[in-house]
Amino acid sequence: MLSVVGAAIGTMGMSKRVSIVGNGPVSAGSGAAINAADVVIRFNEPWQSPDEIGSKTDILFLVNSGKSMQARLANERYLDSKLFREAKEIILPYHPSVIAKYHGRPNLLSWLKGRRADWTWQTIEALGKRGKPVTVLPASLYEKSCDELGIPRTQMRKLFPSTGFIAIRYALDRFLSPEWHVELRGFGWTGWKRHDWEREKSWVRRKVEEGTLVLG
Repeated sequence: MLSVVGAAIGTMGMSKRVSIVGNGPVSAGSGAAINAADVVIRFNEPWQSPDEIGSKTDILFLVNSGKSMQARLANERYLDSKLFREAKEIILPYHPSVIAKYHGRPNLLSWLKGRRADWTWQTIEALGKRGKPVTVLPASLYEKSCDELGIPRTQMRKLFPSTGFIAIRYALDRFLSPEWHVELRGFGWTGWKRHDWEREKSWVRRKVEEGTLVLG
């Protein structure tokens, strides 16, 4: 974990606050502070209790590729969950052109069993039936994220920005300083081997030192 550098959350004055909550450990007693943020962004399926991470969800990022999205679409319990029901906006991080260009495809046997790389349109249809507005991020944001991490075009089928990183880039573009402050909680920079966690952690550290981001 990174240490907090720069302005403390409690000294932000009257600026509005965006809290981006990852699925890693958070500091004890964070739930109330997260719920008090003006905008709360979450991902997929948080495993922590609301006491730890709060319950407010304004924007929910759902990964729209691979077997995890297939499983969610088939799971009525997920679509009826409190997290999903309370989300005011759903964001899909991968434009279909990004999936087609950079993501791997299932082999023939997996394809015959119903596996797909791209679940964008099925997700839009399913979520639309439940009255959820859905935004698909442009391919340019994904490629900009790769550029900022220093992932060369020759490696973009092997290394992928994490959804958390894409969400941070999105939030910084949408919620502009000094009117807004963007804070991160529950980011451990560990997980899937195809994400370059060290590059992402170093990028966040630079943004914290610049005062662009705050770690909670």
